[in-house]
Amino acid sequence: MNALPANPTDEGRAALIEALGSRSIVFVGLMGAGKTAIGRKVAMILSLPFMDSDQEIESVSRMTVPELFERYGEPEFRALEQRVILRLLENGPQVLSTGGGAFMNAQTRGAITAYGVSVWLKADLDLLMERVSKKQNRPLLKNPDPRAVLERLMGERYPVYATADLIVPTRDDRKEIIASEVVAALCAHLGIDTIATGATSATTGEVQP
Repeated sequence: MNALPANPTDEGRAALIEALGSRSIVFVGLMGAGKTAIGRKVAMILSLPFMDSDQEIESVSRMTVPELFERYGEPEFRALEQRVILRLLENGPQVLSTGGGAFMNAQTRGAITAYGVSVWLKADLDLLMERVSKKQNRPLLKNPDPRAVLERLMGERYPVYATADLIVPTRDDRKEIIASEVVAALCAHLGIDTIATGATSATTGEVQP
């Protein structure tokens, strides 16, 4: 059984934050991958602010994401999403969780590359289905066959997500474990000695070349 992670040392945290500079740690991936939950844990470990682009969109528009989709359609929603994310990226360092389609926008992706370190939480289909079936607020899954929709989205989006700076496999494990693996992958990417978090797992983050 995996041990619960301990907080990183002040020296290790400071080294990571220094290497990060003004960049944000930006989580990308499909709905249900855990971007918000894991993002919050990583922000807590690193003592950084946490922002969720969907929550910010709902705040500025005073409408829910499903309402925005229904009233204005996906293209208008993506345009608003792009503007919100570009504005949020000005406020680094921070941890930022983005919607599943955000990284598919070339301009948004370029901004994330310029002003952040992107982390793809890679999940398999069964895990995603288990998680998204518990919520009814997924506009893209309002379909008689949501599993087929998810499979199509994986086919379309995973090759683009794979261009993220880091790939960290996620699974049905404690959020603390996945978050500690993200921190270890960040350290490797930024050339920092790994921050010991006390979490042990057979699965580790893959650092993109």
